[in-house]
Amino acid sequence: MKKIILSIVLLAGFLISNAQESPAPKKKKSWAGLDLSSKDHLMIQYGVHSWMQKPDSINSKGFSRSFNLYFMYDMPFKTNPQFSIGVGVGVGSDNLFFKKTNVDLKSNDALHFTKDTITNYKKFKLTTAYFEVPVELRFTQDPANPGKSLKAALGVTIGTMVNAHTKAKVTKDANNQGGYINKINDRNHFNNLRLAATARIGVGFFSLFASYQLNQFIKDGAGPADIKPMTIGITISGL
Repeated sequence: MKKIILSIVLLAGFLISNAQESPAPKKKKSWAGLDLSSKDHLMIQYGVHSWMQKPDSINSKGFSRSFNLYFMYDMPFKTNPQFSIGVGVGVGSDNLFFKKTNVDLKSNDALHFTKDTITNYKKFKLTTAYFEVPVELRFTQDPANPGKSLKAALGVTIGTMVNAHTKAKVTKDANNQGGYINKINDRNHFNNLRLAATARIGVGFFSLFASYQLNQFIKDGAGPADIKPMTIGITISGL
């Protein structure tokens, strides 16, 4: 996960640097009414993560959060530069924290969320990470001054899961042992495909965003079928 993020950041920096070193204007290219001469840019998102429609028996707690990093390419419509299509690639990760609960990823049948009053956890979280392709229909009120303009976007992200793991910081277990970290990797209970609806609105480089998973998060028969992850947070974009 860290290697993927680092690779995207380095690639973005290389392209931005080359663009700055080559000030000579290039001939505009167009296809199907789209202006393809726009710059690439990064889109960084950080937000509060939650599971909608989760059973009351799942005891989540604390500041669950998401982090997304996308390398985007913006294609304004030639007939109206206020509208554009944004397409990119990147990574997304979600972290949900639990209280006195053990999430058994290694279960042979369904994914169990078991109340645990014996083990003391300083922290217990479930992390899921995806390689994603975001697509947005964008509106920029003043395309000539995007750093000060009102912006809005509606879109989808299509992702494939690359990792799912739990991480428990144990202060005291049933054997009176503690001070260790227990990490388990297994994504067999989750749908590998994620399809999420997205929306953003803001001014300049900052905007509020929301995403909501449309398809099932957990496979049929592998746990609560109605859970739909959702994130609301802040986007920094415009590089």
